[in-house]
Amino acid sequence: MIYTFPKDFLWGAAISAYQVEGNNTNCDWWEWEKRVGLRETSGEACRHYDLYREDFDLAKELKANALRLSVEWSRIEPREGDFSTEAIGHYKDVISALRERNLEPVVTLHHFTNPLWFSRLGGWLNKKAADYFSRYAEKIAVSIGDRVKYWVTINEPMVYVHHAYILGQWPPQEKSFIKAQKVQENLTLAHIKSYKIIHEVYRKNGFISPCVSIAKNMMFFVPCIPNTINKIAAFLRDRKFNFEFIERLIQAKSLDFIGINYYTRSLVEVYSLSPRGIFLDTCRLNHSNLRKNSLDWDIYPEGLQDILLKLKKYNLPAFILENGICTEDDSLRWDFIREHLKNIYWAMQKGVKVLGYLYWSLIDNFEWDKGFKPRFGLVEVDYLNYKRTVRESAKKFSLVCGSNRLDAADR
Repeated sequence: MIYTFPKDFLWGAAISAYQVEGNNTNCDWWEWEKRVGLRETSGEACRHYDLYREDFDLAKELKANALRLSVEWSRIEPREGDFSTEAIGHYKDVISALRERNLEPVVTLHHFTNPLWFSRLGGWLNKKAADYFSRYAEKIAVSIGDRVKYWVTINEPMVYVHHAYILGQWPPQEKSFIKAQKVQENLTLAHIKSYKIIHEVYRKNGFISPCVSIAKNMMFFVPCIPNTINKIAAFLRDRKFNFEFIERLIQAKSLDFIGINYYTRSLVEVYSLSPRGIFLDTCRLNHSNLRKNSLDWDIYPEGLQDILLKLKKYNLPAFILENGICTEDDSLRWDFIREHLKNIYWAMQKGVKVLGYLYWSLIDNFEWDKGFKPRFGLVEVDYLNYKRTVRESAKKFSLVCGSNRLDAADR
């Protein structure tokens, strides 16, 4: 069978500034890595800040027509209210380099990291957080809006809340449901305010109307043992983690599309009737018989189709902004891509509008507290000399990108 995608479908990959650029020294993560003695620190990362043209050439060679990237807030505004003309100039050059290669930029404004000054003022707990962020968003929209259509204000807000304010694994390492809820509210307000500002900037400057959203990590929650409490917990997690944030933004009329990051499912197994048990407990007995990535995440492509069908009721186009696998087995990477593309296709056949598919990630990168070991890239990075090598899975994916067609027989 041949799976054919629309002619205007956006194909490509994604990266984020802190994970690939290197030397983001004014950032809360940079300071935190050193303070806690992280085993592997970001350091030079992939040297993308200097090598971005080479990386964009690779994306073009792989027949991509879009690339998602982020702007590093801590470079743009290294001190409160002090915007760096040098950093803004750099990102202008980055966007120009994408346009020169006919790659549609998808620009993210916040991908987990914060300027140190913002962090020291309380970060996303500060009551003025939305004002600080929207001021930065306005500066970037004015600077590059003439060449950017697609905007992502905040990447994976609920993942950020979960890891930084509930699990306490990421800076500022809090463990408080009350603080987590406050951060979620401030992230919501930051998006709504920035959405309005970006659209206003475009109107004032006569730019072509933008498409603004968030990148919402969506996870397929399934009861490990289908008893009543596990079913209730799976339902509550689906509502809280997957849909609450999106529905708030839809109510505020501040989404032009729904950006989706999808990787895996979660086996829900409640061991305690406390709030943490209801919302955090997962199977401890390895009942899953699915293939896994190198971080032990289940590979479950069918979950993406299910989520897309659930989103259909909102009557907004979806855009797969991240979907990828870390693995040393490159044939498994291609299997992962192929099976997820099939499920996207079937969701589209059932009436879901999907704008495009961006694989995570274009190149191997610094995977936050996990360091450099997880290999997500279509392109391998040798961290000894920063040489890039295109993987075989990328070459197979490029055939799809170049033709808008997936041959089910291609293994």
